[in-house]
Amino acid sequence: MAPTGKRTGEGTRGSGPALPNSAGYLDGRLLIAMPVMGDSRFERSVIYLCAHSAEGAMGIIVNHPAGSIDFPELLQQLGIIKKGEHIKLPENAESMKVLRGGPVDTGRGFVLHSSDFYIENATLRIDEGVCLTATVDILRAIANGSGPKHAILALGYAGWAPGQLETEIQSNGWLHCDADADLIFGDDVDEKYGRALRKIGIDPGMLSNEAGHA
Repeated sequence: MAPTGKRTGEGTRGSGPALPNSAGYLDGRLLIAMPVMGDSRFERSVIYLCAHSAEGAMGIIVNHPAGSIDFPELLQQLGIIKKGEHIKLPENAESMKVLRGGPVDTGRGFVLHSSDFYIENATLRIDEGVCLTATVDILRAIANGSGPKHAILALGYAGWAPGQLETEIQSNGWLHCDADADLIFGDDVDEKYGRALRKIGIDPGMLSNEAGHA
């Protein structure tokens, strides 16, 4: 069973302190899709969980590129820079990844970024090193060189209703592991799935579509 795409609350509401990571909840960790999931939207996906509680869960897929969308071109479309100005962008803006974050709100951008950047009442601090901001202000900051050191832009997000993610995990739909900066922000998007599996001691070649568990 794969995420339904149901909205699960205000996942990007600003918050100063980090979210509490209560026993049994996986916010701040990575979900790794198992082959048995059977939903092409989440095939071989690695998802950073931004929020997980009794009210549901919300996360960003960090390893599915959003087609041929180019970040500088996106900035032009949003009116943040003018045509031709992309040659003046900071290096991290030129190379910033645009990802397909999930099936909910696909027309909206969500920026996962390092905690060296914060906008009051707009940034959600997820853990010590990772934040989420979903306003155009962070894109302007990245474009002018005052944004976070590390960031990825995701279009859309993945959402789970109350208890849904727990059921999927129990049904061997997902594995999970500790997050690290390379798995979240690394340039090697195509390698993240295999690296996440190896992080928990699993050889990706040993998984098959018929496997019920690792």
